[in-house]
Amino acid sequence: MRSLPLKLDPGSDLRKTIELVGQNENSSGFVLGVVGNLARAAFQCPGKSEPTVLEGNLEIITLNGMFTPNGVHLHLSLSDSDCQVWGGHLEEGTLVLKGADILVGLLNRDETHPLIPAKSSNSENQRLEIAVLPNCPWSARALRMLRSSDIPYFAKTVDNDDIYQSFVKRSQSSTFPQVFIDGNFVGGYEDLVRLFSSGEIRKV
Repeated sequence: MRSLPLKLDPGSDLRKTIELVGQNENSSGFVLGVVGNLARAAFQCPGKSEPTVLEGNLEIITLNGMFTPNGVHLHLSLSDSDCQVWGGHLEEGTLVLKGADILVGLLNRDETHPLIPAKSSNSENQRLEIAVLPNCPWSARALRMLRSSDIPYFAKTVDNDDIYQSFVKRSQSSTFPQVFIDGNFVGGYEDLVRLFSSGEIRKV
């Protein structure tokens, strides 16, 4: 493992910065430490359909989680000016106020970490699969629910007609998102909500 210090300027997006590390380094890793403050924080609380957004002089307390070349899973906690502590799953739109220093650990290509799936992970390695449309609010809400729950899943972005037609043929449905468990189509966003509400999702 090697460490990589990051210095974020005012206005930098916290989540996007770490996403770019995984992509640019083509490596997986995790956050080792953070010091800094935020002008805006966006985070997803469990069970909520939309992110919570705070603005002001916000002090970062912790930032934990991992990243891969394909995405991130990060949890943020912060304090507002009244010393009230908030936290949840880090979302885009979390902006640095005066500055932030982050230390990340990059895994060597022959290393693995128990919380980071191998780069070869695909739908065959996960029981739950979800097909999502770009810029679709229901797809975005479904992904936020899954990310905040820590349930393993594989997401496929439907960004061309061939992929779209393959999922329509597979599910016999033309609406998205589409959720599959063990390869079987179980429905869309509302069906995913019902699985969460009933607790059935925890059996996946």
